[in-house]
Amino acid sequence: MPVYMAMYKYLDEGVHGEVLDFPGAITWGRDLEEARRLLASALVDMAETTLLRGEPLPQPDPDISNPDADLEELISIWRPNASGT
Repeated sequence: MPVYMAMYKYLDEGVHGEVLDFPGAITWGRDLEEARRLLASALVDMAETTLLRGEPLPQPDPDISNPDADLEELISIWRPNASGT
């Protein structure tokens, strides 16, 4: 699975999350844990939609970064199976 760069920005109201090298994968959560969970889900949804449209997934950019981010970390496209693993 491709590995992309996620960024998080702390705001007064919560945490903004975005996958920098996968356009459209953006979310917001009340805290970092929620933002991470929602961003992982948004990334899977965006990837599934992209593939259903017959388009290739964006190529990960190992050099991408956002100087305004409070936290950056790698994120991959993964959806747990029915047993939660």
